[in-house]
Amino acid sequence: MGGQISATGSLHLDMRGMNGVVWLDASRRRVRVQAGMTWRELQDVIDPHDLAVKIMQSYSNFSIGGSVSVNCHGRYVGSGPVVNSVRALQVAFADGRVSELSREHNPDIFRAIAGGYGGLGVITEVELDLDENCVIARKCERVALAEYPAFFREKILSNPRILLHNADLAPPSFDRPLAVTWVVSDRKLTEPRRLVPRGLNYAREQNLIWALTELPATHWLRERYADDALLNTEAVVLRNYEASLDTASLEPRTRVFSTYLLQEYFVPTASFLPFARKMAAILKQYNVPALNISVRHSPADTTALLAWAQTDVFSFVLYYKQRSSKEADEASRRWTSQLIDAAIAAGGRYYLPYRLHASPDQFRRAYPKVTEFLRIKNEVDPDNRFRNMLWEKYLPRA
Repeated sequence: MGGQISATGSLHLDMRGMNGVVWLDASRRRVRVQAGMTWRELQDVIDPHDLAVKIMQSYSNFSIGGSVSVNCHGRYVGSGPVVNSVRALQVAFADGRVSELSREHNPDIFRAIAGGYGGLGVITEVELDLDENCVIARKCERVALAEYPAFFREKILSNPRILLHNADLAPPSFDRPLAVTWVVSDRKLTEPRRLVPRGLNYAREQNLIWALTELPATHWLRERYADDALLNTEAVVLRNYEASLDTASLEPRTRVFSTYLLQEYFVPTASFLPFARKMAAILKQYNVPALNISVRHSPADTTALLAWAQTDVFSFVLYYKQRSSKEADEASRRWTSQLIDAAIAAGGRYYLPYRLHASPDQFRRAYPKVTEFLRIKNEVDPDNRFRNMLWEKYLPRA
C-alpha cells in the first residue's frame, strides 16, 4: 500500500511463476516451497494429507515469500508471526550468491530477511512447519472493553483447544468488542467443503461494506447483517476452510472514487485500554470512515530483527475507506501521524506494509534496530540494488 514492492526506475521481479513445491514430508508435517507460491496454492497441495498452514494471514491470496518479507501474522492464538513457523530460507543476493539461511546457519541474515521487505535479497524458497487440519467451531460473545484483556488472558490464552481468536471494535464508539473464537471441536460440520471455492461472487459483501461507509445511520445494518450472523449462526468447519478466505470479499467494485486501506498498531498488553480509547478518540476527531478495528494478540517475537512485537502485544488492525485523491491521502497522513505517536508513547510500534505516512523520526523511534539492519545490508548489498519506496524513505544511504 506504500510502494513496498516498487521503486522509480527499477526492474521488478514477478515471483508468481515460482510457485512449486520443492518437497513435502507429510509424516513430519514439513514442506519446502518456492517463494512465489500463495498460501491457497499450498493449501491445495497439503489439504489431501489433512495438513494445514501453521501461521498465515486471515486471507489466503498472499505469496509465501511476501508473507515472510513482511513477517505477517494472523489470528492464531499464542503463535505470533509467521517467522515462528519458518525453518529455513533460500535467498539470492546481489552478487549472485544463493544461500541457505536458518536459525543455525547465517542466523543474523535470517533474522533480518524475515520482516526485511526485500531490502537484502530475493527469497526463492521457504521451508515451513505445518499443522493438523482439524475441525473448529465458532463461538461469539460481547465483552466489555475494560474487561477484554482479562477475558483474553483467562478465557482464551489459557485454553489449549482454542486455535483462532480476534475481537472486532465497531464505529462510532469502538467500545463493544465482539469476540470471535474458533475452538477445536468434534461436532458435526456445518460446512462440508474443505476449502473456500475460487471465484465466488462477493456482491453481497461488497454492497455491505459500501453501505456501511456511505449511508447514514448504518448501525442497524451492521447489527443485522454482520454481527447477528456471527452471534446467531452456528459454524463448524475444517481449519483449511476458514484459512482459505479470499480477499475478493473485501474488494470495492471500483477504485475510481474511493478505496479501502489498512493500518495496524501493536501495543504491550498492559496498554490495551488506554490505547484503545486514544485510537477511538483520534478516529472520531477526524471523522475517519472506519469499517472496524480487529484486535489480535501475539507473544513477543524473539527472532526477527525488525520485530513488531518486542513484548506480548495486542494488535489493532484498522480497516477504513478513503477517497482516491492526493488531498484525501494528505488528510489521512495527519491522523495517522497521531496514531503512530500514540502507539510509540504506549511502548508499541506500527506495522510497515501500509502507507508511508510515518516521518523518518517516527520510523526510527519505532524500529531502532534499523541501524543493525543497515549494517547487514551494507555487507550483502553494498550497491543498494534491492530497493523499494519503503527503504528509499527510511533507510539512510550507505
